[in-house]
Amino acid sequence: MKERYYKKNISNKVFDLFNILFMVIFSFIMLYPFWNQLVLSLNDGLDAMKGGIYFWPRLFSTDAYKMLFEDGNLIKGALVSVLRVVFGTGTCLIATGLLSYVLTVKSFSGKKIIRIIFIFTMYFSGGLIPFYLLIVKLGMTDTFSVYWLPGLVNVYYMLIISSYMQNLPESISESARIDGCSELRIFFQIIFPISKPVFAAIAVYLAVGHWNAWFDALIYNPSGNWDTLQVYLRRLLLEAEAVNQVQNAQLAQNEYRNLSPETLRAAATMVVTLPIVMVYPFFQKYFVSGITLGSVKG
Repeated sequence: MKERYYKKNISNKVFDLFNILFMVIFSFIMLYPFWNQLVLSLNDGLDAMKGGIYFWPRLFSTDAYKMLFEDGNLIKGALVSVLRVVFGTGTCLIATGLLSYVLTVKSFSGKKIIRIIFIFTMYFSGGLIPFYLLIVKLGMTDTFSVYWLPGLVNVYYMLIISSYMQNLPESISESARIDGCSELRIFFQIIFPISKPVFAAIAVYLAVGHWNAWFDALIYNPSGNWDTLQVYLRRLLLEAEAVNQVQNAQLAQNEYRNLSPETLRAAATMVVTLPIVMVYPFFQKYFVSGITLGSVKG
């Protein structure tokens, strides 16, 4: 009996050891690319072109970050991006949540046909050119509304939220109706608070999507009045790559003498990634439970 227990104890320790080693290696594989970009962004540009930078800067320099933040338009772009994230995420959550709630009300007879209509739009669309012409006809080019109004309702997130709400007890909303509550009051004061996990999880997806978006700002904002942070950083990267190819331009060489496209690209990656990474811990406790509970029907 003791010998069997001893063998079992040894096997458990061996399993724990391999499990710890696997998790350490897996974590390293996930985190190293981000760390390498940080190290590269803090290295001198000319020295970085030689290669061989892996775990720490070989020649420390903050010229790449100075180049990014010297551009006054960068602050303006950051403000536009933050405004887009806050406004776009908030409006989409409210509109999609209201639609999801309507489709879970059992007494509403038209919920099936509405669900079919919205799901149809997930698989069939007019394409980029008709959508662009529609935006132009509506007069939304060079306006902030083009960032949030076309995506006011997200069908995929609607399905997740409505699936979550269907698991809630029907007696909650029924008792509220008996007490004379309107449907809007039921949603905002009862359904929305108890559905916080799924809404927080969806908010993470929406915030990341709005923060990383750049293509719509590029094609729907030709004047540049509402350029986001990503558009400015993309423009800086293209300028740095162009200057790197013009070896005989003395003025360009003086301006970018300690920079390279590699270090500037790494610094831009840090500037774009860190703000949205800092937001995730506040929603992490809701993230997994919100998605999993929204995908299981009781």
